[in-house]
Amino acid sequence: MRLLENKVAVVTGAGGGIGRGVARRFAREGAAVVVAEIDEKSGRKTAKELEQLGGRGVFVHTDVTSKDSVEAAVRSAVECFGGLDILINNAFVPTPNVLLEDKTDEMLEQTLTSTIKASWWAMRAALPLFRLRGGGKIVNFFSIDVDIGAWLHADYNTAKAGIVGLTRSAAAEWGRFNITVNAVAPTAMGATFHKLAADNPGFAEKSAAMRPMGRCGDPEEDVAPAVVFLASDLSRYVTGETLHVDGGLHLPGYNSRPEGIPIVDVSQSRSKST
Repeated sequence: MRLLENKVAVVTGAGGGIGRGVARRFAREGAAVVVAEIDEKSGRKTAKELEQLGGRGVFVHTDVTSKDSVEAAVRSAVECFGGLDILINNAFVPTPNVLLEDKTDEMLEQTLTSTIKASWWAMRAALPLFRLRGGGKIVNFFSIDVDIGAWLHADYNTAKAGIVGLTRSAAAEWGRFNITVNAVAPTAMGATFHKLAADNPGFAEKSAAMRPMGRCGDPEEDVAPAVVFLASDLSRYVTGETLHVDGGLHLPGYNSRPEGIPIVDVSQSRSKST
């Protein structure tokens, strides 16, 4: 029997990358999937792929910076498939890669909204639907960037750190409703990876060499199965956890400092001031 047979899931950002990989794997495991995606072309394409895989999928236009849009996407699971069992909070809206001192308040607000607020809204909208089913599964997305303090991602790192707090709080409080809440910290060959590989010869090989397993992950074959585990009854006694799914990259970490940024000689600055 497939692990998600007769389950209904909402996957945000399922039009591409890891979100698409998760949606496709869910369909292969028997789930009906709401493809909650802002880009209509990619969202409809993913929904069609789910049907071709023998599953059920529906595209729902979703803007994760809008509370109304997020809540409507969650409700659509009931309207389209009769209920909700699984919520995957994957989508976010990226901002320009600039130094912390150059990040604007608007960038910070956009990232916090599309990451923490969007997950908050979706989880709270899902709660009454889960309770009607006698329980539910929530998987949020964390990032290794927080662990290493990745350069040029200060707003993203801040928001993803908050995701851990939200995940643990919900796990603690909603266990009484038979709801598990966990997080995954994945790295995989998504759209950003392929763009970097195309623009930077040798990037793919260098990225693979950084991982103890010596290869880069595939969204559907490497990352999605871990999400399936957390969304299935196999993880019925697992909650409040953060699972790294990155081929071991979190063990050595990586140097994210961009080239060309000088080191400030603090000793000279101090001598001048005195």
